[in-house]
Amino acid sequence: MEGNHNNFSEGNAAKRARRQGMLAALATYLIWGVLPLYWNLLARASANEILAHRIVWSFLLMLVVLVLTKRWQRFKEDCRGLWQNKRRGAILLAAAFIISINWLTYIWAVNHDHVIDTSIGYYINPLMSVLFGIIFFRERIGGLKKLCILLAAVGIFLMTYQLGSLPWVSVVLAVSFSVYGALKKQLQLNPFSSITLETLLMLPFALPYITGLMMSPENHFSMGTPELAVFLMGTGVVTAVPLVLFSYGANLLPLNVLGFFQYISPTIGLLLGIFFFHEEFGLAQISALGFIWVALGLFTVAESLQRKG
Repeated sequence: MEGNHNNFSEGNAAKRARRQGMLAALATYLIWGVLPLYWNLLARASANEILAHRIVWSFLLMLVVLVLTKRWQRFKEDCRGLWQNKRRGAILLAAAFIISINWLTYIWAVNHDHVIDTSIGYYINPLMSVLFGIIFFRERIGGLKKLCILLAAVGIFLMTYQLGSLPWVSVVLAVSFSVYGALKKQLQLNPFSSITLETLLMLPFALPYITGLMMSPENHFSMGTPELAVFLMGTGVVTAVPLVLFSYGANLLPLNVLGFFQYISPTIGLLLGIFFFHEEFGLAQISALGFIWVALGLFTVAESLQRKG
């Protein structure tokens, strides 16, 4: 009887942990999905100014998170390890630059009527990650996944042909985030320590930029624009909160379940681009998304078959 009671309790605990993980993952991708609305509140500021403040305030908030979640000791150990292993330190520096490029591109795109392009970029990202796995880690994949990558490439080619130019926002976002993921896979660093150190490494660029901007009329972090100043400070919150939630969800959920949630944010972005930002959604975007959605559907089937096998 006692054994059955223990099994029942463990079963309930597992279900509760799974439910909490799914709620955390859902909240993460919902926040990432509606981020264009937040960047739109800062549209009067340049993408460079927003990025610089995002780096500074994210770093400060992550320090608070490390202390409150009792990860400070782990952070110090990670710092020591990186200092002793210069190769890992170089990888971290590269990751910091790449994610900064990703953030800058995304912010610029939202405030220059390219929200739909950001959505396409993040739809492509899982397939791009598979391609980078083949290139960088020599991972072997089946024919179905190869077909998925080919279909996504056809979608982007058609969009480029119909628009007359490469949808560079989509490509930069997909490539930069995939490279970032590949670098983080090599780094194998705690996500809390990683984002803290990445923003720390970018502070020598962000702080002088903000300081210089404060002496010019283009500055928006001032008593003259108090609402914008508050929103600029809030960039740290919208960066750190989903990170914490994602880390919590990732610890409680299998990767295949977590992967299902990643399509929520680009879908929200697509809907916002069409119905809130009123961007053009013509044949070029529809044909590209058609191929990408088919690719993602087949990719999901391939993942399911691989797990069963």
